This record gives sequence, structure tokens and C-alpha cells, in this order.
Amino acid sequence: MKTKQAFLFVLLVFLIAATPYIDVFGASMDEDLSILSLKATPPDLTVAYGSEPDQVADIRYGRHGDALPLLVLIHGGFWKPEYDRAHLDAMSAALAAAGWTVLTLEYRRISGKPDVTLQDVANALQTLPNKVEHHNGKIVLIGHSAGGQLVLWAAAKCTWPALQGVVALAPVADLRFADKLRLGGGAVRSFLGADPQERPDVDPMQLPAPAVAVTIVQGNDDEEVPASVATAYHAIFPNTRLLNLPDTGHYALIDPRSSAWQTVLDAIRKLPPS
Repeated sequence: MKTKQAFLFVLLVFLIAATPYIDVFGASMDEDLSILSLKATPPDLTVAYGSEPDQVADIRYGRHGDALPLLVLIHGGFWKPEYDRAHLDAMSAALAAAGWTVLTLEYRRISGKPDVTLQDVANALQTLPNKVEHHNGKIVLIGHSAGGQLVLWAAAKCTWPALQGVVALAPVADLRFADKLRLGGGAVRSFLGADPQERPDVDPMQLPAPAVAVTIVQGNDDEEVPASVATAYHAIFPNTRLLNLPDTGHYALIDPRSSAWQTVLDAIRKLPPS
């Protein structure tokens, strides 16, 4: 009996050791999470587009900004209130250092009230670009993870003549599929407060194709938003440019220190002019 108990104990220890650690973001230990807390130079300016604390955006000016489109950056975090734009500080600073003027949005994230989030994004995109200096009048939307869903939604639902294109990084582009996979521990239903079948107006997969160029950059080793989600979106919208990166996880796409960073920069630069 003791031998059996000892064997089971050793087996349990082995299984625990072999199981990837899951952190609060839902990422496995294989992911380099240091980008989430990496410090960066502070923004040049923070502006409000409403009266709520989360209705703000950071501006970082690029040295070549006057000749380039304004980059509007929307963070992820599975639409959860505990994850804000701060984890994109290093990315925002790196894009500004590369020459662009960058506007990093914050937005309200209230479980079960997706329209609050969508209205914030729409209002910010409608009002803020005209208040930002040092860009050529065009806009490129960049979103990571849940922010990828938001930029794809915005490009499909809203009309801005200034919008040049979209770069979606590991986007939650198919809410029904993401719900089936229970990404983020059931984050889709928490965000929507409903079955995604009931809110096709929020799901990029169930909306018309954006009228502008869309590029998706996806890591093939992404365990948080698997590559199959981007592949499903691309199958329905084949004009989307899909860049699959081998040996690349979820957070490498927002990390200026990663091997994926050059691909992200190239994806922005290669968007055709509108």
C-alpha cells in the first residue's frame, strides 16, 4: 500500500511539474510576459474624449510623424477591467521612436456591457485624431488580442475617410469560435453578457468585410488566442493578409525586443495607401 501511495505521489509531482503554469493573463510559462510590466518613456500628452476616467488616450509624437499616418493603438486583455493600456507603453514608445505619432486608447471595460466599450472606441476614433498634431491626416488602427477584435469591428462598422488600414495582432477575430474554445476563461461571454450568437453586430466574423486593407499578424505558438482563430477569419475574408510567424507566442507581437517586432513594423509600413 505504501509503495502504491509513493508511486501516486511521484506521479502527481511529475504531472504538476509538466503542466504549464497559467498566469492571470492565461498565458503559459512558455510565454515571455516581461513586456506586460516593461517601463517606457512617458507619453508626451494624455487627452480625454469623455468625462469617465477610462475615456482617455496617450499621445507620443514621432520625429517623422508629419509625413506618416497616425497610429491608433488599442490594447487587449480580454476586455477585462483589470488590464489597461499600460502594458502597451513599451510598444507605443517603440512605434514613436520608429517615426510615427501614436495614439494609445483607453476605453471602459464593464463585463456584460459591450456597447459601452464599442461606443468609447467609436467616439474616440471620431473625435481624437483631429486633435492630434504631427501626422499626415491618415489613420492606421492597430489592435492586439481583444484590441484586435475592436479594430476589426471598427473597420467594419464605422466609416472614416481618413482610415488607411488595420493591423490586427493575434486578434480575437471570431467570437463564436473563441467562445467555443473558452479563451480567457470564458471571456467572450463575460464581455458580451450573452451567447455570441445573440450579438452578431459585435463579432468581426459576422460583419461585412472592412473596406480598407487588413493585415493580421499571428504567432503559430500562441496558446492564448490560437492561430486557428485568425485562420478562420481569413477563410471568410480571403482578402485579408495573414502573416503566420513560427515559434512566436501571444505577447511577442507587442514586444519591441522580440524577433517578431520587425514583422509588425513591416506590416504597418506595407499597408497600401487608401
